[in-house]
Amino acid sequence: MSIEAAVLDEWYPVAVIEDVKPGVAYSTRLLGAPLEYLLDGTGAVRATRTDTGKPCRVQQRFHTVWISLGDPPADMFALPEFDEPDRRILGAGSFAVHASGLRVIENFLDMAHFPYVHTGLLGEEPHTEVAPYRVENEGGELFARDCRFYQPMSAASAQTGIDAHYVYRVARPFTAMLYKTSPQQSARRDVICLFVQPVDESRCIAHTVLVYLDDTTSDSGLRLFQQTIFGQDLMILSNHVPRTLPLDPAFEVPTRADAMSVAYRRWLRERSVAYGTFRTPSSAAH
Repeated sequence: MSIEAAVLDEWYPVAVIEDVKPGVAYSTRLLGAPLEYLLDGTGAVRATRTDTGKPCRVQQRFHTVWISLGDPPADMFALPEFDEPDRRILGAGSFAVHASGLRVIENFLDMAHFPYVHTGLLGEEPHTEVAPYRVENEGGELFARDCRFYQPMSAASAQTGIDAHYVYRVARPFTAMLYKTSPQQSARRDVICLFVQPVDESRCIAHTVLVYLDDTTSDSGLRLFQQTIFGQDLMILSNHVPRTLPLDPAFEVPTRADAMSVAYRRWLRERSVAYGTFRTPSSAAH
């Protein structure tokens, strides 16, 4: 099948930078195509489609190696927090998921599952209600603002439960960021980046990058906390039926807590994204 320009002409992550060793050739897949990439002695990454021998466009940004199979914009989205000198930046793992990358992004945007899936960490009973929040489209990006949720342990450095304040941001169909209250600097926010590599329509690799203000927790402690959270999410993601994301509003009935999910699906439809979505035989034929 052909892949629509809204998906093909984008940058996609294939690795966080500390996982790429010089001189080692790595194989992966992106949008169904087999790739090989290598970090050379000059610090540059070169990538090739192994089915065609065609070189791919590559860039290193946000602690991540990005590749495009199409004609992507020269500029990416902005993340000024990466330039703030007091932040710690590290990869927290790359996770293979048997679900569409769009499913992974949507799960990342969902607060309602916190008390049930991340019990004792991001939520607990009886604090189960998702308070109303604002969803806004700014400059072609999607934001959820004024999000708040009681969390008994909001981060690895948390000493007590807090009402964590969140801002969710979807910059690209397979790229989202979470800005959340920093336990150490309450006036500023830690950033968790979810950069998703669509391996094919129903499989992906989720690359996570932390941009934290925490100056006490070890790297291993920060990674362990985030990997624990994602490991719990895998239970949900691996059981989704269908594995691709339905965009038909009638397919799944939302609640008030699903405002960001509803907006995300509408945003994908408006961008004519079809890759990784659920399509009935009749709709797929059109």
